Amino acid sequence: MADRDEDTGYLLDNRREEAGVRFGALAEIFDPVTFRHVDRLGLGAGMRVWEVGAGGPSLPLGMAQRVGPTGTVVATDIDVSWTSGIAGGPIEVLTHDVVADPPPPGGFDLVHARLVLVHVPDRAEALRRMVGALRPGGWLLLEDADPALMPLICPDESGPEQRLANRLRNGFRELMAARGADLAYGRTLPRVLREAGLADVRADAYFPITSPACAVLEASTVRHVRALLVEKGLATDEEIDRHLAAVESGKLDLATAPLVSAWGRRV
Repeated sequence: MADRDEDTGYLLDNRREEAGVRFGALAEIFDPVTFRHVDRLGLGAGMRVWEVGAGGPSLPLGMAQRVGPTGTVVATDIDVSWTSGIAGGPIEVLTHDVVADPPPPGGFDLVHARLVLVHVPDRAEALRRMVGALRPGGWLLLEDADPALMPLICPDESGPEQRLANRLRNGFRELMAARGADLAYGRTLPRVLREAGLADVRADAYFPITSPACAVLEASTVRHVRALLVEKGLATDEEIDRHLAAVESGKLDLATAPLVSAWGRRV
C-alpha cells in the first residue's frame, strides 16, 4: 500500500526503489508459509481469489497457478506499481483501497491479505469488507506481523553490532507506531476472525532466526527509512552505515517479526 509525502500513512512506500527488493525478500521468507496454508484450505481450479494489498507479484502468480485458466485472481492495492505487469489470463489487477472502496464484485472462495491490516488505521472496516466478499463456505486467510511479540531483530544480542541492530529496529518500530501501525495486531487475529462470525478458526506463527533473505530485507528496509531515522533523532548516519556494513558482512543472525497466520470459514 502506498504512502504520500507527508508524515502519515504507510511507512514503506511502494513507489520507492527499495520496495521491489523488499517484496522479493518477503516472498522468499513467507511465500512457503502462505502457500502451505492456501493449499491446506483447498484452493484449486476454477476458484475465485481476492488478494488484498498484493504489493509484489509473487502471491497473485502463485494463486493463479492454483486456480488455473478457469479461475480468477483479483489482485488489489492502493499502488499497483509492482503488479500491473502481471495482469492477464486469470489475474485482474485493480487500484483499490480496502477501507474506502467496495469489494470487487462476484464473491470469492478465498480472500487473503498478508502484512496489510497491521498498517491500516480502520482495521475493523477492512475486515468487515473482506468477510462480506466471501462466498458461503469461502475462507479468509489473514497473515500479519506482531513485532511486539518478538521485538529483537537479533535475538542473540551477543555484541555491539547486535545491540545496534536492535536499537535501530526499535527506532523503525517507533516510526511504524507513529503512523498508526498496531505492533501487537498479529496475536489478535484468531479472536477478530471469531468475532467476525467465521467458523473453524485456526492460527499459527512463523519467523526465521536467520536467513540470507532476512539480511536483504533488513538492508532494504533500513535504506528505505534511513532519512526518517536520522530526521527523528533515532539514529545517526554513521550508525546506519555501520549497521549496513554489519548486515552485509553476513555475521548477524537476523530474524523477522513473527508472522501470525489465521484462517476462518464463512458459514
